Amino acid sequence: METKHVAMLMVLIPTAVFAQTHDENHSTSPSAYAGEETRLIKSLSEQDLEEIARGGGWGLARAAELNGVPGPTHLLELAEEIALTEQQRDNIEAIRAQMQADAITAGERFVAAERALDEAFQQGAPNAEALERLVAEAGKARAALRLVHLNAHLLTLPLLTDAQVSQYSVLRGYSDDPCASVPDGHDPEMWRSHNGCN
Repeated sequence: METKHVAMLMVLIPTAVFAQTHDENHSTSPSAYAGEETRLIKSLSEQDLEEIARGGGWGLARAAELNGVPGPTHLLELAEEIALTEQQRDNIEAIRAQMQADAITAGERFVAAERALDEAFQQGAPNAEALERLVAEAGKARAALRLVHLNAHLLTLPLLTDAQVSQYSVLRGYSDDPCASVPDGHDPEMWRSHNGCN
């Protein structure tokens, strides 16, 4: 009788240990999204909504900004350090004002599209046709908003000298100061002149 009990325990103990280990390894932990279910629009934070509402960049122009094509807002912030002329400032300010106005309008359309998509899921799962339409509308609205910001960078670039663009990249932390050292094979005077070095 005792032998049967011992044999039964030998079978059950490893099973119980496995089950406990399995539960510990696969226990439910809070999602990275926890807390976001209270958002007005689930895909957008309050900070996102505020920045979009004021026509802020929202990181949409990184393809230009990080590839050496400056944007109007940061250029105006660095106007003294980059030595923008009065004419340059006026032209860049006009681009910035138009960009902001267009971004506010495009941002309203994007937020409305995201709200419609969010509401469709609040009311239950949308059908495949409705989902495709809602996602396409949100995608087009986001693309239009992104285009506004990227286009402002493109319009700004021709107004700047190479030296100003280079200095902008240094000041924004994207590149080393070209005036700090002259690369081998370059005439020092020409290099400093081309890069706006004093």
